[in-house]
Amino acid sequence: MKLGVFTPLFNQLSFEEMIEAVAEKGLQTVEIGTGGSPGNAHCDIDKLLASAEARQDYLAKLTDKGLTISAFSCHNNPISPNAKEAAEADTLIRKTIKLASLMNVPVVNGFSGVGGGSDTDQTVNWPVLPWPTDYTDIYHYQWEKKLIPYWKEINGVCAAAGVKIGIELHGGFLAHTPYTMLKLRDGAGTNIGCNLDPSHLWWQGIEPVGAIKILGKADAIHHFHAKDTFLDQENINMYGVTDMQPYSNVQTRAWTFRSVGCGHSLQEWSDIISALRLYGYDYVLSIEHEDPLMSVDEGLGRAVTNLKSIMIKDTPTDMWWA
Repeated sequence: MKLGVFTPLFNQLSFEEMIEAVAEKGLQTVEIGTGGSPGNAHCDIDKLLASAEARQDYLAKLTDKGLTISAFSCHNNPISPNAKEAAEADTLIRKTIKLASLMNVPVVNGFSGVGGGSDTDQTVNWPVLPWPTDYTDIYHYQWEKKLIPYWKEINGVCAAAGVKIGIELHGGFLAHTPYTMLKLRDGAGTNIGCNLDPSHLWWQGIEPVGAIKILGKADAIHHFHAKDTFLDQENINMYGVTDMQPYSNVQTRAWTFRSVGCGHSLQEWSDIISALRLYGYDYVLSIEHEDPLMSVDEGLGRAVTNLKSIMIKDTPTDMWWA
C-alpha cells in the first residue's frame, strides 16, 4: 500500500508549493481535484488536455518530488435536476476521464449524484424511506430514469479510456451504502466502483470492515479515503445521525469528522487496513483532512503518523510456517 493525500486542504498553495508540502510529509501520492467540490487549484484541466508538453511538465514536477497521482477527483452532481449544473458536471467528468487516460491515472473519483422527485423538479430530493410511498416512487424514478442510464453511459466511456470510477459513499447521494454501490455497479458496469471512505460509513451505522468484505468480494473498491468520524452518543440521542446542524457546531453535533485515530482506535484502523489487503485492495490510502479541531498541518501530520504505524507496505511472504 501507498500513503497519499487529497490535496484540497492545500488549495491556498500553488501546485509547486503543494507538492513541496506533500513531499515534506513523506507521502507518495496525491489525489488532485479537477473541479466541482474539491476545486481545481492544482489542475488546469483545459491546459493539460490541450498540451502534451504541459502534461509532461506536470508529471515531471511530481516525479521530481517522488510523487504520483492516485486519482483525479471531480465531486459534483451529474444527475442534478438543475440542467446547467448537471451539464457542467457531465462535461467535467468526461474531461477528467480523458485527462486521466492521457496521464495514466487509473481512477476518477466523484459522487453518484442525486436527482429531483420528477422531471419538473428544480431541486434535489434524497429518498431514504419507503413510506410515505411518494418516496418509493421518487426512488425508482431516480434510479431507473436518471442514475443507471447516466452511469451506464459513463461506464462505456471509462472502459474505452482504461479508467475506473470511484464513487464516494456519501449521504445525500443515491449511492451511499454497500448495497446501493453494488446496485449501481450491477446496472451500470464494472468500471464503476467506490472510493471507500470509512468516515461516511460510521455515521450511518455501517462497520467499515464489514463494508470492505462486501465490496472487496465484488472487486468494487477502486480507491480509499482515510478519514475518521467521532460519534457523540449524547448528541445522537438528541439529533439522530441525520443531524442538520452546521459542521461548525462541534459541541452539539451528533458526529464530527476527525483525523485518523481521533474518532476510532488505531486497532480499528489496523483492522480496516488488514481487511483491505485481505479482500483485494492494495492501492492507496488517500488522507482527507476535514478535522475542525486541528490545523491542516497538525491534522495531516497526525493522520500520517498514525497510518504509517499500522499500514501494510510489503508483499506478504510465503506461509513457511504452514
